[in-house]
Amino acid sequence: MSEPQQLTPVEARVLTVLVEKQATVPDTYPLSLNALITGCNQKTAREPIMEVTESEALEAIDTLRSHALVVESSGGRVTKYGHNLARVYQLPTPSVAIVTTLVLRGPQTVAELRANCERLYRFADASSLEAFLEELSTRAANPLTVLLPRAPGARESRWAHLLCGMPEISAEPGGAARASSSGLAAEVASLREEVMQLRAEVAELKALIL
Repeated sequence: MSEPQQLTPVEARVLTVLVEKQATVPDTYPLSLNALITGCNQKTAREPIMEVTESEALEAIDTLRSHALVVESSGGRVTKYGHNLARVYQLPTPSVAIVTTLVLRGPQTVAELRANCERLYRFADASSLEAFLEELSTRAANPLTVLLPRAPGARESRWAHLLCGMPEISAEPGGAARASSSGLAAEVASLREEVMQLRAEVAELKALIL
């Protein structure tokens, strides 16, 4: 059983949706084809958002099965699918959570990744997460993560997965700018709320003095 050198984006999405749903909705795992496609195409917790068709999903499943990454069960009327990611890549649970979250949500800082991994695995602190990221990035045969160059205006560098090969670095500054802009907007809103609260407290103090 050998791990593939590179997956397509659809194959990676199918595989990691199976991992995610095993942890988050275990009662419905293994997944039917319809449930799997729904998970691939959901609009939340996905970056990028995809529109995987039934034929694309079946083609991805066939390829993943050839690498023993997907297993099929035919109990009942509907064929269902499970994953074998940890065994094929020989990864511990924390590493599986990291790779899965990077595939499903795109490049992330350590803080973002720790928060987004919560439903799959709870890391004690950022340093423990970074240790697993480093380990994944230095695998001798097939590294699975990479630390991207820090984008202009970004406070921290982001990590990406390598299941589909090296990501396009040129696309990173735009994403970082959007993240930075979003973070700035949230910070401004928080400061405005704080100012309003301080004004209210000052008004109360004035009323007591007068």
